[in-house]
Amino acid sequence: MLSKYNISQERNTTSLFGKVDMVALGLYLALVVAGIVCIVSASYNEEVGSAFSLQHNYMKQIVWGGISMIFALVVLLLDRRLFHMFAYPAYIAGIGVLIAVLLFGREVNGAKAWFEFGGVRIQPVEFAKIATAMMMAKVMSDYSFNIRRLPDLVKVGLVIGIPLGIIILQNDTGSGLVLCSFLFVLYREGISKYIYFPIIFTVALFITSFIFTPVVIFTTLLILFTLYSAYKTWAWSVHIRFLALVLLAALLLSLLTSLSGYASLMVACSIAAVVLMGVALKTRTMVLIWPIMMFVYAMIFVPTCDYLFTKLEPHQQNRILTFVGMKEDPKGIDFNVNQSQIAIGSGGLTGKGFMDGTQIKYGFVPEKHTDFIFCVVGEEWGFMGTLTIIALYIALIMRLMKMGERIKEPFGRVYCYSVAAILLFHVWVNVGMTIGLMPVMGIPLPLMSYGGSSLVAFTILIMIAIRLDASTDDQSIYMK
Repeated sequence: MLSKYNISQERNTTSLFGKVDMVALGLYLALVVAGIVCIVSASYNEEVGSAFSLQHNYMKQIVWGGISMIFALVVLLLDRRLFHMFAYPAYIAGIGVLIAVLLFGREVNGAKAWFEFGGVRIQPVEFAKIATAMMMAKVMSDYSFNIRRLPDLVKVGLVIGIPLGIIILQNDTGSGLVLCSFLFVLYREGISKYIYFPIIFTVALFITSFIFTPVVIFTTLLILFTLYSAYKTWAWSVHIRFLALVLLAALLLSLLTSLSGYASLMVACSIAAVVLMGVALKTRTMVLIWPIMMFVYAMIFVPTCDYLFTKLEPHQQNRILTFVGMKEDPKGIDFNVNQSQIAIGSGGLTGKGFMDGTQIKYGFVPEKHTDFIFCVVGEEWGFMGTLTIIALYIALIMRLMKMGERIKEPFGRVYCYSVAAILLFHVWVNVGMTIGLMPVMGIPLPLMSYGGSSLVAFTILIMIAIRLDASTDDQSIYMK
């Protein structure tokens, strides 16, 4: 009996690294090494000490890489049950640290999101992503959890919304938007597809509010709503006359009062929405309820969006306006993106070679070792290099999704998909902003951009997923 116990214990303690997904680990290491190579090329300066001086950014990154390896080893040796046990404390601690940095942190580039200890800066939001992913997994792995029940959906919304709100208050909107990537996880767990239509509708309203005037937006929505209602009820003449009446009422209000055209249209549409809702409820024409509610939502959202836009910093306003094509500033806010595109385009098929990128070497690309590290890949490694890096990220993301599918219990599945979603969002936004397809948000390229907080946080984030996947023998304990 004792011998059997000893054999079992030996098998459990020696088989961990045999079960570690070496493909995921290899992809992680490849991206970390590629990042250090790019930082060497982007930040090496012959005039700053020796090549091994800690004054060089790449030497600092190597040190952070060594620290990350220690964290990785510790995480892989931890009992997987600890991640279940400490999900709540980690989340509470993460919220507490986010509040602390909001109150006492240092402001960098307009965002109050950093702690500074001596010469070392820590960005707590990077670690808050880990805590939020663990909390998501904990809440959604509860035995009674059902994603289609409103109370459970509200729980998930609060888990995401609380840190998101604090991060936005820090004026670090880009990092906060990363948490929106968890919508992908909710879709995997079976959330109703109808939830995503209001989200798409909100994004469309947000973008169009910067391109068109509110009068154009609401008139268009009113016409579309009328056509939809007429199509569903086949009462074309009634709805067309109702549309004409609303527009006429708005015109008369504008002419007979001191209200602007926008305010008059809002008043007329509000009265029309109340009347239509009453008619729909009385006649039980339920097909009109959702369009009416979305129309009312639009009337609230667009003015709110305009108000919040005025509260943004000038550089944030300019980034949004240039992204939607409402403003051009090639020597100002567009300068970084223009230089980034020039650098990537000049690399051609195979690139200019290691440390031979002229745009990078002579400082034409700002933030070349942090947010715009992908420019180094494009200029020095060319199209083949960028394709290789993107392929490594895609492979890692897909591997995490595969790990999530083969984990038998919901905690590990939700967590692995959360990590994949965070990585996907970071890569999509960072690469997109360097080639001009996304607005500049200050989001680092995972594992490659310079920064100790980012590297350590992503290491822990990924290693927890690998550790959960590595222990398959005792997963049945946590299954629903």
